[in-house]
Amino acid sequence: MTVDVQRVKASEPAQLIVDALGADGAVIVEGLLDDDLLARFNAELSPLLDGAPPGGTKFLNDMAGWFFGARTRNVTGIAGRSRVFATEILVHPVFKAVCDAILQPSCATYQLNIAHVLDRGPGSTQQYLHRDEAVWFHLPPEHPEVQLASVIALVDFTADNGATRVAPGSHKWPRDRVATDADLVAAEMPAGSAVIYLGSTIHAGGANVTPDMWRRAMHVSYCLGWLRTEENQYLANPIEVVRTLPREAQALLGYAVHDALPSGGGYLGAVELQDPVELLQAGEL
Repeated sequence: MTVDVQRVKASEPAQLIVDALGADGAVIVEGLLDDDLLARFNAELSPLLDGAPPGGTKFLNDMAGWFFGARTRNVTGIAGRSRVFATEILVHPVFKAVCDAILQPSCATYQLNIAHVLDRGPGSTQQYLHRDEAVWFHLPPEHPEVQLASVIALVDFTADNGATRVAPGSHKWPRDRVATDADLVAAEMPAGSAVIYLGSTIHAGGANVTPDMWRRAMHVSYCLGWLRTEENQYLANPIEVVRTLPREAQALLGYAVHDALPSGGGYLGAVELQDPVELLQAGEL
């Protein structure tokens, strides 16, 4: 029996999203970005995407290039290139509330893992089915949830234009279970909505079989503050831009110390034995 993806409105209590994630590992949040926020964000992204033609991205190796595909326009380091993202989407109250529930029990603070715009063009094939948390391959088999991920639809998502496909319940599967086509559900949703999923949930970008529709999306994920991030936020975002951002955004970009001293642990990420986010606020960094 095919399991659908639950849908929750962004205006509803965040606990409904948390409950759906616990049950299914994925949930569609309708209206995460309102029409005004969506329009302003897309307006910032369009010139960036115009400068990122398909096939023009240099990848760290051939496998990464194969994964993202030759028919995809990629823009990364979004916090340093989009004020709308850094001040409104990165710190969105829905993301914060769900991260508080899913990630906060296993860390002192969580952080942005990656912010990546993927515009998948006609002819894009389905991505390799994967769990995003596989970037931390060396974690022991039994571990808490370490990542909260999302794909925000910046245009309407349909099965034909490559809507993200998720395997509901796969966060509870044995690690050697392989998802079949019957296990997958396309996260069809209007622009401004998002599919939010756990790092342990199997998913993939779908194939774009349309003749002329580009599927513009934003991949945003957060992880425990004591893990190394997939995207190096310190180098991806110019420090002169980071200095101008709100403290909350600076902290999510990894500039706040991961301080577990109050819980009996230690601290990570200090500069001259001080908290870098405090040094940024004081104009000393």
